[in-house]
Amino acid sequence: MKNRKQKRYAVDLFAGCGSLSEGLKQAGFEVIAGVEINQNAVKAYKMNHSDTVLFDEDIKKIDTTKILKLLNGYPLHLLAGCPPCQGFSSLRRLNRKSPVHDKRNSLINQYYRFVEELDPTTIMLENVPGLVDYTLFKSFVRKLKNLGYTVNYRVVDVSNYSVPQRRRRLVLLGSKVSKIDIAAESSKSATVKDTFRKLKSCQRNDELQNIYPIHTDRIQEMISLIPKDGGSRKILPEEFKLECHEKNSIGFNDVYGRLSWNAVSSTITGGCLNPSKGRFLHPEDNRCISAREAALLQTFPTNYKFPTDIPRAELALLIGNALPPEFSKRQAENIIRHLNVCLS
Repeated sequence: MKNRKQKRYAVDLFAGCGSLSEGLKQAGFEVIAGVEINQNAVKAYKMNHSDTVLFDEDIKKIDTTKILKLLNGYPLHLLAGCPPCQGFSSLRRLNRKSPVHDKRNSLINQYYRFVEELDPTTIMLENVPGLVDYTLFKSFVRKLKNLGYTVNYRVVDVSNYSVPQRRRRLVLLGSKVSKIDIAAESSKSATVKDTFRKLKSCQRNDELQNIYPIHTDRIQEMISLIPKDGGSRKILPEEFKLECHEKNSIGFNDVYGRLSWNAVSSTITGGCLNPSKGRFLHPEDNRCISAREAALLQTFPTNYKFPTDIPRAELALLIGNALPPEFSKRQAENIIRHLNVCLS
């Protein structure tokens, strides 16, 4: 059994439903604290991480001495987090060069405050790729370097880390003890078929597997006409083509598309339980993917819990906004190796 001095301690900011904490724990970190204000996310986090102290309040009002007390004199090895910066996402910006005004864009400054006040050995920040081009991010990196961190950041696709999903994310790592690299990509890929095989190990009474939309007869017939295993709505007869999808400015070509068995899925977004929001139809069944299937494509464990007493759209946001735990685990394992070498 590890003694206290050998443990690696982490704090998870903007913790969401606990996906980052899940990956950190799988990698070997002890997550002593998390911060999250969304009450649906708080409920999910507590269902899965009861051993972590969760501060469910506005991060701007949190006194970091409370976290220092939890550490009880031991170092904080990793401060990790995914501060919301939706105004910088490509989906929100579309063809705009400037970010969309969103009060959450400045929350990266709260992340910096925690770095400054908690003095972690390493840091990890994950965010939308678009953030890298803006003054806010460049200023953040500059300030980290002034605190003594060596900083490395890169935009990566999580599908290159055994996640069965295309999803581009910005990853930033920093270390006070040595240069740190982004985790190496994996040669092993995962597919939708590989992932859905895990459903056999789920409990038969898994409520999440039965959560997906029920459509009108017309939409249901339209779905049945879309070819299995990767088919697109573009082949539909004229009477089933929606006027809004014929406009050149829309550009969302994946809506009402099926996933392919032998490929990774499209990005699992907050609209993942609505096939009008993207390529979220089951490869074979005439329905949208279920909440459990969406969670598996995000690499949550088969027994990961989510609240089922909330609206389906809000459940989809919890799942779709999460950082895939498998991706978090790969990055965290890389950080632990770095710590073991530099602190031995």
